[in-house]
Amino acid sequence: MRKLVLLVCMLIAGQCQAGMIPSWESESGKLGFYPISNEVSFYKNVDDAGEDRGETLQIISINSFKLLTTFNFEFTGDFNFDYTPGLADDHYIELSIVKPISPFVSLNVQRIISTFEPEPVNQFGVRLVF
Repeated sequence: MRKLVLLVCMLIAGQCQAGMIPSWESESGKLGFYPISNEVSFYKNVDDAGEDRGETLQIISINSFKLLTTFNFEFTGDFNFDYTPGLADDHYIELSIVKPISPFVSLNVQRIISTFEPEPVNQFGVRLVF
């Protein structure tokens, strides 16, 4: 299964180049979709002693959308294989909705789902952009 997931992600990553995901906006200008960053990375993990710590597939997708006002939707997922002792697979996923208030301040609502926590975690906060 791991090899199939990695193969599919590598094929997708090979097809996605900068500008391949198109922006669109309704004629009224009240609805739109604007990709900011969409990335797929694959890592080989090694600890400080040089021991193999498996592999990580990381997916990051940040897209702006407009529904009367502008929001950002962010997805970050780390999918690990043979990384955590005792587990073949584990994951860490963040889903965020960010509302820019000014060029320097945004409000953030985030949900974290992972094998590291027994239940999902909700976060509410302020993001400062420097």
